[in-house]
Amino acid sequence: MFLVGLSGGIASGKSTVVAVLRELGCAVIDADVIAREVVQPHFKAYRQIVRYFGTEILFENGEINREALGNIIFSHPEKRQLLNSITHPEIQKEMLKQILKYFMLGYHYVILDIPLLFETNRLTKFMKYTVLVYCDPPTQLSRLMKRNGLSQAEAEARIASQLPLDEKRKLASHIIDNSGDRESTRQQVLRLHARLEDSLDFLWARLAVGTVVSGLGGLVYLLLRHFIS
Repeated sequence: MFLVGLSGGIASGKSTVVAVLRELGCAVIDADVIAREVVQPHFKAYRQIVRYFGTEILFENGEINREALGNIIFSHPEKRQLLNSITHPEIQKEMLKQILKYFMLGYHYVILDIPLLFETNRLTKFMKYTVLVYCDPPTQLSRLMKRNGLSQAEAEARIASQLPLDEKRKLASHIIDNSGDRESTRQQVLRLHARLEDSLDFLWARLAVGTVVSGLGGLVYLLLRHFIS
């Protein structure tokens, strides 16, 4: 099994691509969903966040008010760094659990849906391939204005806060161009899926794991013989 990193930009249509991948039965791990889950009450990250940021960031029901927390870290980079140091290890642990689950189920590859994959650049080294959901800048601007009810200036400001899609395009190994209609995008996803399914990269991973397991099994057998004899 191998890992495929998936990313995009605001209003580029990544959710459309993910929907098609799920329809095809692909294993997709959503980093955003995990990030929301690990800060729920009774989780380790939740307790640490409340300890460092105080109860004023909580709703009456005890859940974290993401907007209030966001306002704190927006103007304090050191607090943003602290929050990341709390949540990122827990997110990565949960992602690893899900990756292992799909490995045991025999999937050829797993899609990791990570919005800031190219911005952080920490996880790309673990990906066999990276996929960018792209659309041309005028289309991106138009879609964002329509979807969020923003003025042109507001939409341009939000797009400018991210790494430009044309820059991300240089970093990705595969591009899904979502500038056209849904069917065009779907056909591109189908072709990509077929290419990934036909790849033999997953065999190397399984052979490596099989070799390690066999080696450990042999070691245990020898140790047992040594202590029994």
